[in-house]
Amino acid sequence: MTEHALVIGEALVDVVVGADGSSEAHPGGSPANVAIGLGRLGRDVELLAYLADDPNGAMVREHLAASRVALAHGSLGAPATSVATAHLDHAGAATYEFELEWALAKGAAARPGPIVVHTGSIAAVLAPGADAVRGLVESLRNPPQGSGATVTYDPNARPSLMGAPVEARAVIEEMVALADVVKVSDEDLRWLAGNGEADLDAMAQGWLNLGPALVVMTRGGDGATAFLSHGRSVTVPAPAVEVADTVGAGDSFMGGLIDGLWSAGLLGGARRHDLHEIDRSTLTAILERCARIAAITVSRPGANPPGSTELELEPHV
Repeated sequence: MTEHALVIGEALVDVVVGADGSSEAHPGGSPANVAIGLGRLGRDVELLAYLADDPNGAMVREHLAASRVALAHGSLGAPATSVATAHLDHAGAATYEFELEWALAKGAAARPGPIVVHTGSIAAVLAPGADAVRGLVESLRNPPQGSGATVTYDPNARPSLMGAPVEARAVIEEMVALADVVKVSDEDLRWLAGNGEADLDAMAQGWLNLGPALVVMTRGGDGATAFLSHGRSVTVPAPAVEVADTVGAGDSFMGGLIDGLWSAGLLGGARRHDLHEIDRSTLTAILERCARIAAITVSRPGANPPGSTELELEPHV
């Protein structure tokens, strides 16, 4: 059986409103963007989402199919496909408003035995679907038989949907405790801390005490730092690039991180110990590639991660 990834979470339509008032609609959603990034890098990936059989849903499904992302059975149970409106400032940074509902539809089912399962953002926090997501992730991580999947997680906070930071943090840290790999932005950590003077490095390192092998904090144009469970850290710079917008940048970084760990043979429950012992040179190479992937994404409008050809790589089989 071919190794495959399962991504669980929202797929929706992003309406991007520019600083000049112009607007364009693009398929989006953080987990969907991660799945698309993996598909474009040649990975066998399935998305368990919550879409409707409506025009917006058709746009999203076409976009997924074009990037070789399979949609899991039961993903079309929503009453309407969700919409996120991203307002861009003059620097291209986005703030969001949502018309969104999230759940796992009755009868939704994914292919068995993924080597990695990823979730994050709205799907792992918003009721009523979040509890079902956590239950499914836990069952895939620790199945009755077999070694289970590596769990990757990106909180990708949406303050307008997630309530008070202290409440969101409690829910997010439940998922951190299930995860083997966490990717989080400095902006998310700052919001969760509720304190502009918080020691973000200490927060990220503190999450290692909950169980992950690796917590990666991204800092936009200032690069990224990975904190490892064995006490070391690795920092890489971000390539210089002219920014079109930042939509999907973190998601493309996350897809690259999963892909890089996959290529290094560090995914799957049987490799959990090896993941905790990842060496600095391997991790540095993975993170530098992730930063390059994110830089390409921010250089063009919308969540549009690069494929293998753009990275001068052959697709994985």
